[in-house]
Amino acid sequence: PGPLVLYRRLLAASVRSQLRYPASFLMTGFGTLMISVIEFVAIAALFARFGALKSWTLAEVGVFYAMANVSFTLGEWFGRGFDTFAAQVKSGEFDRVLLRPRTTALQLAGKEFALRRFGRLLQALVVLGWAAPRCQIAWTPGHVLLLAAAVLGGGLFFHAIFVLHATICFWTTESLELTNIISHGGVESAQYPMDIYAAPFRRFFTWIIPLMFVNYYPGLALLRPGAVTARQQLAGWLSPLAGLAFLAAAFLAWRVGVRHYRSTGS
Repeated sequence: PGPLVLYRRLLAASVRSQLRYPASFLMTGFGTLMISVIEFVAIAALFARFGALKSWTLAEVGVFYAMANVSFTLGEWFGRGFDTFAAQVKSGEFDRVLLRPRTTALQLAGKEFALRRFGRLLQALVVLGWAAPRCQIAWTPGHVLLLAAAVLGGGLFFHAIFVLHATICFWTTESLELTNIISHGGVESAQYPMDIYAAPFRRFFTWIIPLMFVNYYPGLALLRPGAVTARQQLAGWLSPLAGLAFLAAAFLAWRVGVRHYRSTGS
């Protein structure tokens, strides 16, 4: 079969294996749901105490929060195989992957479809459904398309982070907390409007790690269309391209890592 057919079969097999134990599947999903609920309750508690964050209301932050978490869930669903790659390097299991007549990236991408993390997605959609009417977003076809583009770009961005997380393991064997800071820390940062952060932080997450392209600029165009500049409006629409370019760069780094791989001898 072709690569896409094989990838679809791998994902389907992963989903079937998770649904084979429905109680475990539902409990894991419920656990991620409750963790996400507690996170947003903590944000709401801060706004209850301080009223606003700079000039942003809780509902506006809720839109950023929802966009970031939907994007992260999509990236994690399709990138879970890369997220757990360090165990394969330590055990020597990756040697077996290299012997198979398929690309290593395809095998890792199809290794596990983390559908059981659906709780985060559900909670983010609920927050979006609560926050969007309070922000009086005009759901024109353009805004709907912009939101979809932002979520797609964000999903590609976080998938790229997981690929880079795995790539570093070729040299370190163990996964590094630095990549967790960028992946999980990235979604934590994107839950808030990026203009609350210092300028060096914003520049880093624009030109090195393009997080602002895939979350902040689209959110700004949705929430405050009258205040957004033409450049910021364009940056919001470039979200899928920014995510795709970052993912392409991550896979190039992955190819370099595969060429430098040395078995642990396990």
